[in-house]
Amino acid sequence: VNCVDYFTGGDRPFLISGADDRLIKVWDYQTKHCVHTLEGHAHNISAVAYHPELPVILSASEDGCIKMWHSTTYRLENTLNYGMERIWAIGVMKGSNSVAFGFDEGVAVVKIGREEPVASMDSSGKIIWARHNEIQTVNVKSLGAEFELVDGERLPLAVKDLGACDLYPQSLKHNPNGRFVTVCGDGEYVVYTALAWRNKSFGSAMEFAWSSDSNDYAIREGGARIKIHKNFQEKCSLKIEYTVEGIHGGALVGVRGADFVCFYDWDEGRLVRRIDVGAVREVIWSDNGELVAIAGDASFYILQVGALCRAAVVPCGNFACQGRA
Repeated sequence: VNCVDYFTGGDRPFLISGADDRLIKVWDYQTKHCVHTLEGHAHNISAVAYHPELPVILSASEDGCIKMWHSTTYRLENTLNYGMERIWAIGVMKGSNSVAFGFDEGVAVVKIGREEPVASMDSSGKIIWARHNEIQTVNVKSLGAEFELVDGERLPLAVKDLGACDLYPQSLKHNPNGRFVTVCGDGEYVVYTALAWRNKSFGSAMEFAWSSDSNDYAIREGGARIKIHKNFQEKCSLKIEYTVEGIHGGALVGVRGADFVCFYDWDEGRLVRRIDVGAVREVIWSDNGELVAIAGDASFYILQVGALCRAAVVPCGNFACQGRA
């Protein structure tokens, strides 16, 4: 054994070790049993580390290769090689996403993950955000109408701890009426109640999108597998015959392809209309569902949705382009 590091999260009695057999092993130091073995390095393991802020295990070998593993699923996330010969040390620091690697020919410092938290605000001004797995909330409207806002200044708001999340949040979003919040991450989703932070629903999903109806949503399980849920029960699946790049919620289900967006109705999953537009970033609906904005890198389109388009029994609708900027 060449190196050892302890898990600092507190909820798992784990340590990791690296050795000349090119394996990284995760141990339960209370039971003294091997929990998992990570394979993939082509040379002796020279350094290992649990990241104190992110769900990441870092490992390095004498061929100069660095591997990043998910600390819960143990899936290989990334492989790095900076071409500075053998690596001997990994340095991490609590409160920072930076990682330092020590090589024969120098040191590399990199940032992994995202430092800004994922957050969501409902229509009443309540904000929920994630600090790693911990969930906190604040109400902007608690300041009162008489409070004088100064641009760029920190707001004096009382932060409340809601609890912990069952997975590491990569996205967080309120439903339209603000009663529920969805957390997505690690290929799964969990729907929580916004006030008490209780588990309402969960499942496997790469992406999640709320309908304008607060009890309906769509999930993308992976590839082109998209399912619609009504009142938290699976209703139907969309028939997709193209590569899906993302999904969007609203009055209709938006499915983004390479250079177009297809809109489907929530009741039966029927195709309503395909809009050919490249490099789509966001699809944003008005509150009444009569306007939809399709935003790209350098331009956006605002479309007016006709009455036929909103009818679930009609497979095609009427979109009229209102403007471009």
